[in-house]
Amino acid sequence: MFTPSCSIAIRSYGSASTADSHAFAQIALPLEGELSMDIAGRESVLDRSRAAYVEPGSRHDQVSHGVNRSLILDFYPNDLDTRAADRLALRPYLPVTPEATHLIDYMGAMVASERMLPHRLKLWVPLLVDALLGDAPRIASRLARLLAAIEANPALDWTVEVMAGKVGVSASRLHAIFQEELGKSPRAWLAEFRLNLVCRLLVDTELPIAELAYRCGYADQSALTRAMRNAMGLTPAAYRRQARAQA
Repeated sequence: MFTPSCSIAIRSYGSASTADSHAFAQIALPLEGELSMDIAGRESVLDRSRAAYVEPGSRHDQVSHGVNRSLILDFYPNDLDTRAADRLALRPYLPVTPEATHLIDYMGAMVASERMLPHRLKLWVPLLVDALLGDAPRIASRLARLLAAIEANPALDWTVEVMAGKVGVSASRLHAIFQEELGKSPRAWLAEFRLNLVCRLLVDTELPIAELAYRCGYADQSALTRAMRNAMGLTPAAYRRQARAQA
């Protein structure tokens, strides 16, 4: 459904008119406060229960008289398939379901903390669009849920079979999906994710290395040390010293 060109940002609006039109589509998802919108002469108030879809080339205006923050998604050509775009255009103001609310909050937090990486955006946006349209999650959406579950609990024994069960496909099909969506195998993605998490925690926390190993899914400190030395040529302790010396 999507290519990784779509962009995401958090924006606030004031009481002055911000009338605009552009060649790309846009979805506005309020995180806080209310936002009055006019899309091609159709008016509504956005809040936590209502989002908006703006077609490419459609004139729109938005104003607010209070504190407000909205998650804004810009979609460029081929980001949305024709079917999804046509359905969104039929009702520019969309009810936000509880499922969509959780996704919006998660994505907003990732953007605010500057951790919304391109691969995450590519996977989470289809899940959000499915939720807004009331559709059952597609394969790409189910993969996004799997990655979120792993990120929330990296210490679990995430075998390929367990991951495949979460997505509802066979292990071989999961391999194909990972290669198509992320360009690597499930095991390679998991190893890279865990190592990146360790590196972040080594710099940002004072947790003992043995505790980091446990939290990030390694059998023990020795297993973490081997993985890190093989991938980066450094032990965890050496990485922590080097990163902090360069800060």
